[in-house]
Amino acid sequence: MSEERFGEFVLVRRHADGHVAELALDRPKAMNAVSTDMARSIAGACAALGADRDVRVVVLTSTHERAFCVGADLKERNSFSDADLVRQRPVARGAYTGVLELPVPTIAAVHGFALGGGFELALACDLIVADGTAVVGLPEVSVGVIPGGGGTQLLPRRVGAARAAELIFTARRVEAAEARELGLVDEVVGEGRDREAALALAGGIAAHSPVGLRAAKRALRLGQGLDLRAGLEVEDAAWRAVAFSGDRAEGVAAFNEKRAPRWPGE
Repeated sequence: MSEERFGEFVLVRRHADGHVAELALDRPKAMNAVSTDMARSIAGACAALGADRDVRVVVLTSTHERAFCVGADLKERNSFSDADLVRQRPVARGAYTGVLELPVPTIAAVHGFALGGGFELALACDLIVADGTAVVGLPEVSVGVIPGGGGTQLLPRRVGAARAAELIFTARRVEAAEARELGLVDEVVGEGRDREAALALAGGIAAHSPVGLRAAKRALRLGQGLDLRAGLEVEDAAWRAVAFSGDRAEGVAAFNEKRAPRWPGE
Protein backbone atom coordinates (compact mmCIF):
# COMPACT_ATOMS: atom_id res chain seq x y z
CA MET A 1 0.00 0.00 0.00
CA SER A 2 1.34 3.42 -0.95
CA GLU A 3 0.37 6.80 0.51
CA GLU A 4 0.31 10.35 -0.82
CA ARG A 5 -0.74 13.47 1.06
CA PHE A 6 -2.67 16.36 -0.46
CA GLY A 7 -2.17 19.35 1.78
CA GLU A 8 -2.38 18.86 5.53
CA PHE A 9 -5.79 17.21 5.77
CA VAL A 10 -6.23 14.69 2.93
CA LEU A 11 -4.45 11.37 2.56
CA VAL A 12 -4.66 9.08 -0.47
CA ARG A 13 -3.81 5.41 -0.08
CA ARG A 14 -3.51 2.94 -2.97
CA HIS A 15 -4.76 -0.64 -2.61
CA ALA A 16 -5.15 -3.64 -4.97
CA ASP A 17 -2.21 -2.85 -7.26
CA GLY A 18 -3.30 0.78 -7.34
CA HIS A 19 -6.75 0.00 -8.72
CA VAL A 20 -8.53 1.01 -5.49
CA ALA A 21 -7.74 4.48 -4.15
CA GLU A 22 -8.74 5.46 -0.62
CA LEU A 23 -9.29 9.18 -0.13
CA ALA A 24 -9.07 9.66 3.63
CA LEU A 25 -10.32 12.80 5.36
CA ASP A 26 -7.59 13.47 7.92
CA ARG A 27 -8.35 16.46 10.12
CA PRO A 28 -9.01 14.64 13.40
CA LYS A 29 -8.68 17.66 15.71
CA ALA A 30 -11.73 19.22 14.03
CA MET A 31 -13.70 15.99 13.36
CA ASN A 32 -12.92 16.57 9.68
CA ALA A 33 -14.76 19.91 9.50
CA VAL A 34 -14.13 21.14 5.98
CA SER A 35 -12.04 24.31 6.05
CA THR A 36 -11.01 26.26 2.96
CA ASP A 37 -7.63 24.51 2.89
CA MET A 38 -9.22 21.11 3.31
CA ALA A 39 -11.76 21.78 0.55
CA ARG A 40 -8.94 22.76 -1.79
CA SER A 41 -7.08 19.55 -0.93
CA ILE A 42 -10.14 17.35 -1.53
CA ALA A 43 -10.59 18.93 -4.95
CA GLY A 44 -6.90 18.47 -5.77
CA ALA A 45 -6.92 14.82 -4.71
CA CYS A 46 -10.04 14.16 -6.80
CA ALA A 47 -8.51 15.81 -9.86
CA ALA A 48 -5.41 13.62 -9.54
CA LEU A 49 -7.42 10.44 -9.01
CA GLY A 50 -9.76 11.18 -11.89
CA ALA A 51 -6.83 11.56 -14.26
CA ASP A 52 -5.13 8.34 -13.10
CA ARG A 53 -6.13 5.56 -15.51
CA ASP A 54 -4.95 2.90 -13.04
CA VAL A 55 -7.65 3.89 -10.55
CA ARG A 56 -10.87 1.91 -10.97
CA VAL A 57 -12.68 2.68 -7.69
CA VAL A 58 -12.36 5.41 -5.04
CA VAL A 59 -13.33 4.87 -1.40
CA LEU A 60 -13.94 7.96 0.74
CA THR A 61 -13.02 7.34 4.39
CA SER A 62 -12.19 9.14 7.64
CA THR A 63 -9.26 8.77 10.03
CA HIS A 64 -11.32 10.06 12.96
CA GLU A 65 -12.69 7.34 15.22
CA ARG A 66 -16.01 9.04 16.01
CA ALA A 67 -16.82 11.01 12.88
CA PHE A 68 -16.82 10.78 9.13
CA CYS A 69 -17.17 14.56 8.71
CA VAL A 70 -19.18 17.14 10.64
CA GLY A 71 -19.55 19.48 7.66
CA ALA A 72 -18.28 22.98 7.01
CA ASP A 73 -15.81 24.56 9.41
CA LEU A 74 -18.21 26.96 11.14
CA LYS A 75 -15.45 28.38 13.35
CA GLU A 76 -13.64 29.50 10.22
CA ARG A 77 -16.89 30.74 8.67
CA ASN A 78 -17.61 32.82 11.78
CA SER A 79 -14.55 34.93 11.04
CA PHE A 80 -15.54 35.59 7.41
CA SER A 81 -16.77 38.88 6.04
CA ASP A 82 -19.40 38.73 3.32
CA ALA A 83 -16.63 39.22 0.76
CA ASP A 84 -14.64 36.34 2.28
CA LEU A 85 -17.67 34.08 2.01
CA VAL A 86 -18.17 34.97 -1.65
CA ARG A 87 -14.51 34.26 -2.39
CA GLN A 88 -14.59 30.97 -0.52
CA ARG A 89 -17.71 29.61 -2.20
CA PRO A 90 -16.04 28.29 -5.41
CA VAL A 91 -13.39 26.57 -3.30
CA ALA A 92 -16.02 24.87 -1.16
CA ARG A 93 -18.01 23.82 -4.21
CA GLY A 94 -14.86 22.40 -5.75
CA ALA A 95 -14.58 19.79 -3.00
CA TYR A 96 -18.12 18.48 -3.47
CA THR A 97 -18.07 18.57 -7.26
CA GLY A 98 -14.62 16.98 -7.19
CA VAL A 99 -16.07 13.89 -5.52
CA LEU A 100 -19.28 14.00 -7.56
CA GLU A 101 -17.44 14.19 -10.88
CA LEU A 102 -14.95 11.39 -10.28
CA PRO A 103 -15.25 9.25 -13.43
CA VAL A 104 -14.98 5.93 -11.57
CA PRO A 105 -17.31 4.25 -9.06
CA THR A 106 -17.09 5.82 -5.60
CA ILE A 107 -18.00 4.42 -2.18
CA ALA A 108 -18.29 6.36 1.09
CA ALA A 109 -17.39 4.51 4.30
CA VAL A 110 -19.30 6.29 7.06
CA HIS A 111 -19.09 5.95 10.83
CA GLY A 112 -20.10 8.37 13.55
CA PHE A 113 -21.27 11.81 12.49
CA ALA A 114 -21.81 12.60 8.81
CA LEU A 115 -23.63 15.88 9.01
CA GLY A 116 -24.23 18.78 6.65
CA GLY A 117 -21.37 18.99 4.20
CA GLY A 118 -20.04 15.73 5.60
CA PHE A 119 -23.17 13.89 4.53
CA GLU A 120 -23.08 15.75 1.22
CA LEU A 121 -19.61 14.35 0.54
CA ALA A 122 -21.06 10.88 1.12
CA LEU A 123 -24.10 11.66 -1.06
CA ALA A 124 -21.72 12.64 -3.87
CA CYS A 125 -20.53 9.03 -3.93
CA ASP A 126 -22.31 6.26 -5.82
CA LEU A 127 -22.69 4.00 -2.78
CA ILE A 128 -22.63 4.56 0.99
CA VAL A 129 -21.55 1.86 3.47
CA ALA A 130 -22.18 2.80 7.12
CA ASP A 131 -21.46 1.14 10.42
CA GLY A 132 -23.86 0.96 13.34
CA THR A 133 -22.57 4.20 14.89
CA ALA A 134 -23.41 6.34 11.86
CA VAL A 135 -25.57 9.43 12.32
CA VAL A 136 -26.41 11.33 9.15
CA GLY A 137 -28.36 14.47 8.36
CA LEU A 138 -28.55 17.86 6.69
CA PRO A 139 -29.06 20.35 9.54
CA GLU A 140 -28.20 23.52 7.60
CA VAL A 141 -31.55 25.30 8.02
CA SER A 142 -31.01 25.18 11.79
CA VAL A 143 -28.03 27.55 11.39
CA GLY A 144 -29.63 29.81 8.82
CA VAL A 145 -28.37 28.37 5.53
CA ILE A 146 -29.28 25.53 3.18
CA PRO A 147 -27.42 22.40 2.09
CA GLY A 148 -24.99 23.95 -0.38
CA GLY A 149 -22.79 21.01 -1.29
CA GLY A 150 -25.35 19.27 -3.47
CA GLY A 151 -27.70 18.07 -0.76
CA THR A 152 -30.90 19.61 -2.11
CA GLN A 153 -30.27 17.87 -5.44
CA LEU A 154 -28.64 14.58 -4.44
CA LEU A 155 -30.87 13.64 -1.52
CA PRO A 156 -34.16 13.67 -3.49
CA ARG A 157 -32.48 11.57 -6.18
CA ARG A 158 -31.84 8.98 -3.47
CA VAL A 159 -35.03 9.05 -1.43
CA GLY A 160 -37.61 11.06 -3.37
CA ALA A 161 -38.74 14.67 -3.12
CA ALA A 162 -41.08 14.41 -0.13
CA ARG A 163 -38.69 12.42 2.05
CA ALA A 164 -35.82 14.78 1.19
CA ALA A 165 -38.01 17.77 2.04
CA GLU A 166 -38.89 16.31 5.44
CA LEU A 167 -35.26 15.61 6.29
CA ILE A 168 -33.98 19.01 5.12
CA PHE A 169 -36.83 21.09 6.62
CA THR A 170 -36.68 19.35 10.03
CA ALA A 171 -32.84 19.28 10.10
CA ARG A 172 -33.10 16.03 12.02
CA ARG A 173 -30.32 13.52 12.55
CA VAL A 174 -30.91 9.94 11.46
CA GLU A 175 -29.19 6.94 13.04
CA ALA A 176 -27.84 4.01 11.06
CA ALA A 177 -30.78 1.58 11.15
CA GLU A 178 -33.32 4.19 10.07
CA ALA A 179 -30.88 5.61 7.53
CA ARG A 180 -30.71 2.18 5.88
CA GLU A 181 -34.49 1.82 5.99
CA LEU A 182 -34.96 5.23 4.32
CA GLY A 183 -32.27 4.63 1.70
CA LEU A 184 -29.94 7.32 3.04
CA VAL A 185 -27.22 4.67 3.13
CA ASP A 186 -26.98 1.46 1.14
CA GLU A 187 -25.54 -0.98 3.67
CA VAL A 188 -25.06 -1.07 7.43
CA VAL A 189 -22.27 -3.21 8.89
CA GLY A 190 -20.97 -3.88 12.38
CA GLU A 191 -19.38 -1.13 14.42
CA GLY A 192 -15.92 -0.25 13.13
CA ARG A 193 -16.29 -2.28 9.93
CA ASP A 194 -17.36 0.42 7.48
CA ARG A 195 -13.91 0.99 5.98
CA GLU A 196 -13.17 -2.73 5.76
CA ALA A 197 -16.52 -3.44 4.09
CA ALA A 198 -16.22 -0.54 1.66
CA LEU A 199 -12.70 -1.56 0.62
CA ALA A 200 -13.86 -5.16 0.13
CA LEU A 201 -16.73 -3.96 -2.06
CA ALA A 202 -14.33 -1.73 -3.98
CA GLY A 203 -11.95 -4.64 -4.55
CA GLY A 204 -14.73 -6.70 -6.10
CA ILE A 205 -15.77 -3.82 -8.36
CA ALA A 206 -12.16 -3.13 -9.36
CA ALA A 207 -11.83 -6.66 -10.73
CA HIS A 208 -14.06 -5.62 -13.64
CA SER A 209 -13.25 -3.75 -16.84
CA PRO A 210 -11.99 -0.21 -16.15
CA VAL A 211 -13.37 0.90 -19.51
CA GLY A 212 -16.72 -0.68 -18.72
CA LEU A 213 -16.86 0.82 -15.22
CA ARG A 214 -16.18 4.36 -16.40
CA ALA A 215 -18.68 4.08 -19.24
CA ALA A 216 -21.36 2.57 -16.99
CA LYS A 217 -20.92 5.39 -14.46
CA ARG A 218 -21.10 7.98 -17.23
CA ALA A 219 -24.35 6.48 -18.53
CA LEU A 220 -25.86 6.30 -15.04
CA ARG A 221 -24.99 9.89 -14.19
CA LEU A 222 -25.81 11.51 -17.53
CA GLY A 223 -29.08 9.63 -17.82
CA GLN A 224 -30.46 10.84 -14.47
CA GLY A 225 -33.39 13.18 -14.92
CA LEU A 226 -33.81 12.50 -18.64
CA ASP A 227 -36.89 10.95 -20.16
CA LEU A 228 -36.54 7.30 -21.14
CA ARG A 229 -35.90 7.91 -24.83
CA ALA A 230 -33.13 10.44 -24.12
CA GLY A 231 -31.67 8.18 -21.43
CA LEU A 232 -31.47 5.28 -23.85
CA GLU A 233 -29.54 7.50 -26.26
CA VAL A 234 -27.06 8.24 -23.46
CA GLU A 235 -26.76 4.51 -22.84
CA ASP A 236 -26.24 3.79 -26.53
CA ALA A 237 -23.44 6.35 -26.74
CA ALA A 238 -21.74 4.74 -23.73
CA TRP A 239 -22.17 1.29 -25.30
CA ARG A 240 -20.56 2.46 -28.52
CA ALA A 241 -17.62 3.81 -26.53
CA VAL A 242 -16.88 0.36 -25.09
CA ALA A 243 -18.08 -1.98 -27.85
CA PHE A 244 -14.86 -1.72 -29.85
CA SER A 245 -12.45 -1.39 -26.92
CA GLY A 246 -9.61 -3.66 -25.98
CA ASP A 247 -11.40 -4.43 -22.72
CA ARG A 248 -14.44 -5.72 -24.59
CA ALA A 249 -12.29 -7.98 -26.77
CA GLU A 250 -10.41 -9.28 -23.73
CA GLY A 251 -13.60 -9.83 -21.74
CA VAL A 252 -15.17 -11.95 -24.48
CA ALA A 253 -11.93 -13.90 -25.01
CA ALA A 254 -11.51 -14.56 -21.28
CA PHE A 255 -15.10 -15.76 -20.97
CA ASN A 256 -14.70 -18.21 -23.84
CA GLU A 257 -11.32 -19.42 -22.62
CA LYS A 258 -12.65 -19.82 -19.05
CA ARG A 259 -9.94 -17.67 -17.47
CA ALA A 260 -9.70 -14.42 -15.54
CA PRO A 261 -9.53 -11.37 -17.83
CA ARG A 262 -6.35 -9.29 -18.13
CA TRP A 263 -7.83 -5.88 -18.81
CA PRO A 264 -5.81 -3.62 -21.08
CA GLY A 265 -7.83 -0.66 -19.82
CA GLU A 266 -8.43 0.81 -23.24
